[in-house]
Amino acid sequence: MADPALFRPLRIRNLELRNRIVVAPMSQYSVQDGCMADWHLMHLGQLALSGAALLTIEATAVLPEGRITYADPGLWNDTTQLAMGWTLESLRRWSDIPVMLQLSHAGRKGSTEKPWKGGHQLPPGDPNGWPTLAPSALAAPGHELAPAALDRDGLNRVAEAFAAAAVRAGQIGLDGLQLHAAHGYLLHQFLSPLSNQRIDAYGGSLENRMRFPLEVFDRVRGAFPADRPVSVRLSATDWIEGGWDLAQTLELAKALEARGCDAFNVSSGGLDPRQVIPVGPNYQVPFARAVKSVVKAPVIAVGLITEPQQAEAIIATGEADMVALARGMLYDPRWPWRAAAELGGTVRAPAQYLRCEPRRDRGIFEPL
Repeated sequence: MADPALFRPLRIRNLELRNRIVVAPMSQYSVQDGCMADWHLMHLGQLALSGAALLTIEATAVLPEGRITYADPGLWNDTTQLAMGWTLESLRRWSDIPVMLQLSHAGRKGSTEKPWKGGHQLPPGDPNGWPTLAPSALAAPGHELAPAALDRDGLNRVAEAFAAAAVRAGQIGLDGLQLHAAHGYLLHQFLSPLSNQRIDAYGGSLENRMRFPLEVFDRVRGAFPADRPVSVRLSATDWIEGGWDLAQTLELAKALEARGCDAFNVSSGGLDPRQVIPVGPNYQVPFARAVKSVVKAPVIAVGLITEPQQAEAIIATGEADMVALARGMLYDPRWPWRAAAELGGTVRAPAQYLRCEPRRDRGIFEPL
């Protein structure tokens, strides 16, 4: 295939990307006290050599109580900043892949056990638990303990924490930020009428429910270096009648772009286990296409994108500007190599690996 769309360059703000493949953020639940260490060096290290255009670090809490589990990474003090900075410095000794960080606050979905240990909610009295916070004092479905509703001081504290984390991210040289407003975490909780039943300026109408996520975005955009991109991850729908939906997502996307959002990663669901999702290949791509129709910023499609020809079609037909892979990239950490061989593209590969290029695929490797 001549000039495959999947391997055309793209610019997001001042960030130059070599192709349209993104390594999506994937929570690993493998740190202690918020500090990245050896596991993340191995995990992110292999993905940094994948040939993708952009590597996204998993959901990183801006406050200790903003973690999903006690084993999540954070960026809330000098110690967590030093640990993440060390990891990033180590990656960059061997790879020049741009690295973006997903900033998050779990809200009422926090204080849980690791998924492979059941993922159940841990009470505040548990050594690994803490009281959770949310827009309203409504327990997440499947959780027994209700969160405390954030008051004005609490809202300010959370917004300040997002901004402070953005400053730290800039100081350690991260190439971009992604604000996590999806999958049922705090900012999504403010957006959805299923989780936000406030009667003040942050609840009720769509304008009010968008208010806090937009305020947080403004704080993050203002705190992060102006030449580096800030993107947002959205859940386009709750998949439940009366919840957050695509029409509201389009209004939010337009509001975010007006405030300087540089890209949109469009997912769905995660707020409520009652969701009914028709899962299948490309099942979320129509949401990306809809967002792309109302914004000029690049839009990233996700969700069961597993095959190179499938990804190529998404980009070539204009349904999205990039594709992000998560589980598929874990299973096949050299997926971009395979895509380049199949489609006729090129990928950057470390000099130590150049000799592995099969004769039939000569020309897909460019040395790092």
